[in-house]
Amino acid sequence: MSACEVQSELAQSPGLPKSPEGDPVFPEPWAAEAFAMTVHLHERGLFTWSEWAETLSCELLRHGRAEDGSDYFDCWVAALSNLIVRRGVADADAILDLQKSWQRAAEATPHGKPIELVNDPMR
Repeated sequence: MSACEVQSELAQSPGLPKSPEGDPVFPEPWAAEAFAMTVHLHERGLFTWSEWAETLSCELLRHGRAEDGSDYFDCWVAALSNLIVRRGVADADAILDLQKSWQRAAEATPHGKPIELVNDPMR
């Protein structure tokens, strides 16, 4: 069995969109990258499965979330950011600054071109 065939505990996260075969389904490439980062950090011991499940559940149950689950991966990223900050890997301001930089880069990138941080006019 290859490493790709071994399913992480994180693939069992509550509400994770799945295909009929039970594989995770990602609406955008960034969601798959967030999933992969989470699996990697969990496997490196940054947080336990129960810590992840509790943190993600809190985000999913937070008031104002989309009833249809369309913001599931936004909740995922918020939970991952929360854990990264709690563990001292990055501070909340650094994460927010990077999010803003990516947003500016996206707005400055011509349609059809890859969004890259170098496109942020404030960098």
